[in-house]
Amino acid sequence: MELLVHGVGGTTPEKMLGDPRTVRVSGDDTAAVFRRTEDAEDAEDAGEAGEAPAGRGPRGGPVREAYVWCNLTSGDGSRALWLLLLPFMVVNLAHWMRPAAPGRPRTVRLYGLLVRLTALTLTVLLVAGVCEVALDLVAWQCASVPACTRRHSWLGFLAPAAPGAPAGAGGWWSTPGRRLVLAAVVPTALTGLLWYLSHRTWNAYESHRPLSPDTEDPDTEGPDTEDRDAGADDAAARRGADAREEDAGARPDPRGSALARPGFWYGRRLVSRLRAAHTAAGLLTVAAAVTLPAARFDRRPGGPAALGALGWALPAALLAGAVAVTWVVCSRGRSERRLDQRLDRHLVRCLKLGALGLLLLALLYAGWSRPGWQSTGRLPGVPVFGVLMLAQSLLVVVLAVVARLLYRRRPDPRTGMRGLGGPAVALLACALGGVISGGVAQRVADWLDGTRGLLAGPPALLTWQASVIPPLLAVLLLLAAALAVRTARLARAERARVRRDYPGDPEDPSRTRAVAHARAMATLTDRVPLLVAVLTGATLLLGAVALAGAAVTGKTPDGAAHRTPHLVQAVAETSQALGSWLVGVGFVLFVTWGRRAYKDASARRTIGILWDVGTFWPRAAHPFAPPCYAERAVPDLTWRMVTWTRRTGGRLVLSGHSQGSVLAAAAAWQLPPSVRARVALLTYGSPLERLYGRWFPAHFGPPALAALHRDIACWRNLYRRTDPIGGPVRIPGDTAPEVDHEPLPDPLAYGRTPEHPLPAPILGHSDYPSDPAFARERATLLTRLLPGLPAQRPHPARPDRSDSSR
Repeated sequence: MELLVHGVGGTTPEKMLGDPRTVRVSGDDTAAVFRRTEDAEDAEDAGEAGEAPAGRGPRGGPVREAYVWCNLTSGDGSRALWLLLLPFMVVNLAHWMRPAAPGRPRTVRLYGLLVRLTALTLTVLLVAGVCEVALDLVAWQCASVPACTRRHSWLGFLAPAAPGAPAGAGGWWSTPGRRLVLAAVVPTALTGLLWYLSHRTWNAYESHRPLSPDTEDPDTEGPDTEDRDAGADDAAARRGADAREEDAGARPDPRGSALARPGFWYGRRLVSRLRAAHTAAGLLTVAAAVTLPAARFDRRPGGPAALGALGWALPAALLAGAVAVTWVVCSRGRSERRLDQRLDRHLVRCLKLGALGLLLLALLYAGWSRPGWQSTGRLPGVPVFGVLMLAQSLLVVVLAVVARLLYRRRPDPRTGMRGLGGPAVALLACALGGVISGGVAQRVADWLDGTRGLLAGPPALLTWQASVIPPLLAVLLLLAAALAVRTARLARAERARVRRDYPGDPEDPSRTRAVAHARAMATLTDRVPLLVAVLTGATLLLGAVALAGAAVTGKTPDGAAHRTPHLVQAVAETSQALGSWLVGVGFVLFVTWGRRAYKDASARRTIGILWDVGTFWPRAAHPFAPPCYAERAVPDLTWRMVTWTRRTGGRLVLSGHSQGSVLAAAAAWQLPPSVRARVALLTYGSPLERLYGRWFPAHFGPPALAALHRDIACWRNLYRRTDPIGGPVRIPGDTAPEVDHEPLPDPLAYGRTPEHPLPAPILGHSDYPSDPAFARERATLLTRLLPGLPAQRPHPARPDRSDSSR
């Protein structure tokens, strides 16, 4: 049998199997295995529970099955909401991008700890940004200015009484504390939405139990398995196993990669703990935003004693809650060497209920009537955005030092950015969160205030963060121009090579240019490290400029006019205005794209391509990131291969294209040894080494791929020079030619030939099965796969159905 796994963007089973009539043999509407209707009917006649006999596939080849998983990332319209979670997805990638470093468990655990703390600051940053918009700009500033409330009539019920009016003339919501309490509903609702999305996807993705590679028979699990697992878990806890197995790669794996461990694709317990911690962090952030202004007013000389005592006790309780959240994030990592089925229900419940209780207490405290309290200027409190930016910078710097130490343990020149890819991606996630927060705050302030100068506006740091968008785009444009020039030069140099690859055909300059251009464009993938390095450097520089600018102009609203030259002031104001409008345009595009993706399946599939690449990895750093589809897809593939080979005794070719080859490799690592001997791996257009090996060296580096080659019965990899994604897997040692086929010609013919009377297309990353080499290599794999073993158990003779109608 050949089990097909498609790549990014998804497709239909009809296209994968080359037949308009297909039937689902296993799975559901989200992910399923399909066969040709004829093969399924033959299997039913054979009485083998859906297993077709050997040699009954199309054109006498193996029976083909298609595993369709695209609905995991681009299914219903709710997937469009995942665009909100982009910074969380990016920081989660940084967790898996650490360099390979066997024998350094403490350093590996420190790396994971730093990434988890960075992810926690992103949650606080997002909620604080929403608090800045709802509490500060709307409830504190605009609602207290009569001209602003007249301009925005929907805020009229929050307007305070006019000067000289009798006491109580304003509405019930007109006091500053009650306005803050009402506005706190927005960030609280956002935190609740993030918790709901994470909990919903947690039930749908992290709850699929994988098949252990050491399991002899998945159907013989006894009724007391859960009790035995619980007893084993308790024993492991007594031995301190959790501390030793906290992060992936803490100890070298005998199979070469942590993807072979039983618990790698089962992050149910970790995501549950992190979800509780991040939800509590968001609620505590909202509580602090409404508590600190009221506490500052109550602690003034002559204030009420009872409220003044609460003004000290409540912030102390919030600080204790923040310490508890940080402790949970720091002390809880991944446990992968066993299926960890426990759930810390008591811890999760106490953490969430405690944070919710503190929030309710803070709302009651802030909403208490305080005569004489007026809202002027910006919302008082700690400089949270400056503290967050400094904390993120410090975490990224320490993370870079740790990553460099890990890289020096096993240096590999092909590793992206010499091991600094993880810190660079973490920095970009923080920058993305900061730019979004600053840009939205600045844009809302401009919308509320216009050009009147009625409001103090957002904190200076957020304004400066919005101003870095235009220069950052300018850097990207310059880099794009440089890459375009380099690609054009490479295309000109490639023309001679194209002519050598197609000798004997008459010269066609336009055809030569097209092929050479396709090959040159395919090399842009190898320039991604340069792009990330330049973007990271520009982000660091512009972040320092934003901090310096905020320090200079942050004391007074007109600080820039007093402390900076006129030219610098003009440039800064222009950049801030452009950044604000660019954020506005980006927000409109975001809403438009999300609305279109919610209603249009094709647009949703385009968004799904982004998640196909970014959500392959489990949620080990941020629980609000989009869910990991591999935690459903890998168990699906593993269970299907194990059950089919054990019921039929047949041979199986696991055939993966593009991202499907990554899923196929991950599933092959999870197979028991008895099944791996019956499975061959055929990959084509595969990013296993070109992308995953370079950016995720601890899991797809040369030792891991070499171990996979040793574990699997046989492996063949196909690629083209015109493919921007696929490439050779570069197995180290003398066995590399056994895996990597020589580059397939693309196009198949330079000009018109008897086999190709019409011009052959340049396929690039698509349609690998159309190449004659594909069928040859598949047949070779089946021949090499246990040649002394019967192809399949014999089946009873079937009646002739040539004249039957279906």
